[in-house]
Amino acid sequence: MPENGNSKNGNSKNGNSKNVSATNVSATNVSATNAGGKSAGKKSRSIAIGAGVAVAAVLLGLASYTATKPDDPSGATVTEEAAGAEPSTGAEGRTGVYPELEKLARRDGKDPLALGDEDAPVVMVEYADFKCGFCGKFARDTEPGLVEKYVEKGTLRIEWRNFPIFGADSERAARGAWAAGRQGRFWEFHEAAYAEGSKEKGFGDGRLKELAEEAGIKDVGRFVKDADSDGARAAVKKDQEEAYGLGATSTPSFLVNGRPISGAQPDRVFDQAIEAAAKTAEGAGKAGGKGAGGPR
Repeated sequence: MPENGNSKNGNSKNGNSKNVSATNVSATNVSATNAGGKSAGKKSRSIAIGAGVAVAAVLLGLASYTATKPDDPSGATVTEEAAGAEPSTGAEGRTGVYPELEKLARRDGKDPLALGDEDAPVVMVEYADFKCGFCGKFARDTEPGLVEKYVEKGTLRIEWRNFPIFGADSERAARGAWAAGRQGRFWEFHEAAYAEGSKEKGFGDGRLKELAEEAGIKDVGRFVKDADSDGARAAVKKDQEEAYGLGATSTPSFLVNGRPISGAQPDRVFDQAIEAAAKTAEGAGKAGGKGAGGPR
């Protein structure tokens, strides 16, 4: 079992590991400690979210701890990628779904960091870091298929949350993403930042300007100013605290209508979760319609 690495500024990192299959040992104890510490300092927030947060903290930590082997184990040493949980199969149906966590979906029609209908029956909240290798894998290999199969058909809405855990570069990239959203180009920035080989170039100020240009941001000067603003820092901090409050210690982490999923899992895991959530939402809608005198 690989050792858990340094904890820096509250951001839990794993150390070097020679086995990608069990790199995420940020486990239940760390998750519960983080969630507990925050709930003590922010009692009102904990009450609002409810008891489901504590359960999610354990579930997300356990998902990281019990990560399964990749299909093609390479034995390569990992560093930043170590904080991305490898696949661990989730349950079907309503098992593992916490209604309290569904409330974290903002459903703000003006949110530039969201994709899809604000009234879609399923919302997937994604907590991710632009320096995370597994987040990039999800963005390139899985997310486009979900957009085509579910977002474009009105079934799914994806809401992004900046969850920078790899230090200054991660923070800059997160603020840059927020700034791109201010000009309606978040998803274009997202695609450029997660392109193969992009994170290896870092996210210094010069690199962020390059990404802004690649994303088609018209006013790069405004982008630079926005990325360094108090508003950007506050927005990123809000997302980050939400993730830590859930007990998430690795990226990517997801909530699908209140069901926690940890890691860049196989497509089928997301398909199952989204389709199960859509079916449940449809059933709830029909029941509600009958209770109100039938569908309108």
